[in-house]
Order: sequence, then structure tokens, then C-alpha cells
Amino acid sequence: MFPELGTSDDVPGPVNVASIPQRSPFRYPGGKTWFVPTFRNWVATLYPKPETLIEPFAGGGIISLTALFENLVTTAVMVEIDDDVAAVWQSVVDGHTTWLAQRILEFELTRDSVMREISRLDVDTREKAFQTILKNRTFHGGILAEGSGLLKYGENGKGIRSRWYPSTLARRFSDLGLVADRIRFRCEDGLDVIQEYTACKDVIYFIDPPYTAGGKKAGNRLYRHWRLDHERLFALCETLRGDFLMTYDNAEEVKAMARRHGFQMRLIPMNNTHHATMEELVIGKDLLWMDRYPEVHEPEADYGTKP
Repeated sequence: MFPELGTSDDVPGPVNVASIPQRSPFRYPGGKTWFVPTFRNWVATLYPKPETLIEPFAGGGIISLTALFENLVTTAVMVEIDDDVAAVWQSVVDGHTTWLAQRILEFELTRDSVMREISRLDVDTREKAFQTILKNRTFHGGILAEGSGLLKYGENGKGIRSRWYPSTLARRFSDLGLVADRIRFRCEDGLDVIQEYTACKDVIYFIDPPYTAGGKKAGNRLYRHWRLDHERLFALCETLRGDFLMTYDNAEEVKAMARRHGFQMRLIPMNNTHHATMEELVIGKDLLWMDRYPEVHEPEADYGTKP
């Protein structure tokens, strides 16, 4: 019988994300900054050291960026199908980090200037990247999906300026220029890219799909491209020669898929955007190195009652 979360010193508590280097320019819903220490610990157990990290649902990219800045891998393949988010990463690898940093520093942010900027349609990739960062930093929750809109009040009544830190954002883009040549960015379907690398054994995968399995609605509210064949994803992971970690919502349908494919599961605590402690699933081939976290066991059989 495992202890309840937070009742034992043996079970680590949620990570303080303020202690993690903030590498991504995004304020991303479902971001994985809280997972960085677990990712580091996982890579430290791997021998030989992997050459390449593949992140098929990159989003804000904090795991790939951590792996590159801390030299945990040589190269990161970042995959993102959303055109707006893709424009940012494509601009980074195309060498436009200095331009983006300067554009951010020079922009006079008001509600009117934001609306004028994001309404422009005839833009190139780096201008689209700037529009994306602007929306990400001034929309509710950083949400880019349809239906989201500008902050009204924000933090401490600052409105749309609540998450607009020009100097910080500019510095992050400048820093990204230091690792841009080690990023292989692809605006494609993440599952197709996973399939392409199945036979490679010197790669690892961090897989953080939109949480839509089991009827969950968070994914289709937060992301444009939320539809995903979860069963195909699990089947692909079973064929990988390289190691992988998946993070998922703690849903019964997900746990059932993991069991069918012979994967191990652990529960890890994290704080959501409302500062409530929740548990997320970590799924992999061999999670013995996560022995401080609770295992997920078979559900107890319901035999009913005798008449």
C-alpha cells in the first residue's frame, strides 16, 4: 500500500518551478517546466549517453531547450504542427533570434498596438513569430487556440502588461541563438516523426501529447491541433529501439493503454495553474529509477455482491 501524496518524506513534493532555468520564450498552457528535474534524472541513468532527443509535441519546448543548454544531448528534434508556434521555432533555427529580441524591445505595448499587430495578415515567418509571442504573452493563459482573447485585468490590474517582460523575453531569444544550430525543427505530425526514428537506438523521446484521451477536454480547449490517435502513439512507442518517457493526464483509459502495451507507470506530483497539487502519469519502458514515486497498480476487480 503506497502512502497518500504528501504524507511521507519518501515521496517528493511538487517541484518549485521558480528554481528551474526559464529557457522558453513561451508562457505555454500545459508546459513542462515542473518536469525538468525528473527529465535530468532520467537522462543521467542512460548509458551510453544519447545523441538526440526527439520531442514530437514540442509546444513551448522547455525539455528540448534544457537538454541542449545543459548538454544532455547533442541535438534536439523539435516537432510542432501548429503554424503559429512553428513560426517561432523556425525563426530561431533560421537565425532570427537577434531580430526578434530587438523587435520585442522596441515594441510599444498597448491594447491598440497589439490588435493592430496581430491583425496583420501579409507577414513573413519571423513577423508571424513575433505575432505569436505577442499573443502568447497578452492572451488569457497564453492560450493561442480559437476563442482566446486579450487579458482584461491580469495580475495586480496590469492588464495585458502582466506577462509582457521585454528585457526577459529579448534575453531568452538572444540565448536561443547559442543553441539554434543544434535544433532540428520540423512542422509536421509528431506521430509520423516518431515512426521515422523507430529503428534508431541512439535517440530518446520525450512525449507530451495533448491530454484528450478518455474524453478529457483540456486539450481541445488549449490547442488548435488537439486530435490524436492515442492508441497509435502507444503502439509506436512499443516499437522504439530508443528509450522514451511520456507524460499524461491521470486517466483510466491511459492507464489501460499503458498496461496493454506492457509499459510501467508512476505518479508524480505537480502544481497546476491554480496552485493545486495534482498527479500526472509518467509512462516508460523501465521506471525503476523513479522508485521514490508511487507505482500504478492494476485496478481492484469488482466482483459484485452475492444476491
